[in-house]
Amino acid sequence: MEYVYAALLLHSAGQKVTEEGINAVVKSAGVEVDAVRAKALVAALDGVNIEEAIAKAAFAAPAAAAAAPAAAAAATADAPVVDEKAKEKAEESGMEGLGALFG
Repeated sequence: MEYVYAALLLHSAGQKVTEEGINAVVKSAGVEVDAVRAKALVAALDGVNIEEAIAKAAFAAPAAAAAAPAAAAAATADAPVVDEKAKEKAEESGMEGLGALFG
């Protein structure tokens, strides 16, 4: 996740998202750098319009956030399994939005 955050930070700062840039941001955060992960992320982002991906993720996030409280309100103390299913569904929905970052 640190690598995606690094890419978003570079993009937000108007910098080109490169392996070197991602490695520098991750290292400055005190995290051990994995060059393979940085290279894979840069390759996955090649040709991706990051602004458009962020907009799509932002559009999907409110639906996921709204689903979790509604499911939690419907759950009872006798059925904790419902909470787990709602949580998994919200996480899956959020991951779909993040998947747009990778094309």
